[in-house]
Amino acid sequence: MSETSFDLTDLPKVEADSFHPIKTDALREDDAPDHAPRILLLYGSLRKRSFSRLAVLEAQRILEQLGAETRIFNPSGLPLADDAEPDHPKVQELRELMMWSEGQVWCSPERHGSMTGIMKTMIDWVPLSVGAVRPTQGKTLALMQVSGGSQSFNALNQMRVLGRWMRMMTIPNQSSIPKAFLEFDEDDRMKPSSLYDRVVDVMEELMKFTHLTRGHSDYLTDRYSERKESAAELSARVNTK
Repeated sequence: MSETSFDLTDLPKVEADSFHPIKTDALREDDAPDHAPRILLLYGSLRKRSFSRLAVLEAQRILEQLGAETRIFNPSGLPLADDAEPDHPKVQELRELMMWSEGQVWCSPERHGSMTGIMKTMIDWVPLSVGAVRPTQGKTLALMQVSGGSQSFNALNQMRVLGRWMRMMTIPNQSSIPKAFLEFDEDDRMKPSSLYDRVVDVMEELMKFTHLTRGHSDYLTDRYSERKESAAELSARVNTK
């Protein structure tokens, strides 16, 4: 598409060199990646029989059948945020997986009406920017929660706020599994039910959104305000004391 000339008379505060036309060519499928979508799955419990981990394992099986390459991060051994240096091995592992991924699944138990501290700690170790690079910006995100009692959406709602804060493309669908202890058999597989069907729905939707956006995520998250600011200026600003 050819560049469009703007008449910015009515937008006197806009910097002309940083105000770009929409490039519809950049949203076409011709340059879409041909490798399997890379999906990172996080769960928020360290229990030996963790239902959030079991739910993530079910999600992983579905995603791999749908053509994804998956990795699961084990939070055991991850220190509390700011209680270790960023070069801690578990922190480095988590950050490298964040950079590797094109989409993510977060699954947290609901504890005391909210996501677990373990889930929040994982997110807190991933900064909004490393230098001028944002590890999560433009990646797709699917949300799940498990509950010991009746169905709730508290953890989901909190994680949705976090996903937006991390500049991720959080898909509309989500999964909430109430009384999770009743939903898995002795082989730790999820039983057939409408709740299982919803997990399939969510993973299917995540794959669709990931295929739709991953070749274009840089362009979709390209912002006028950031084009005005160089990488060096951005790093200096976010690191200002």
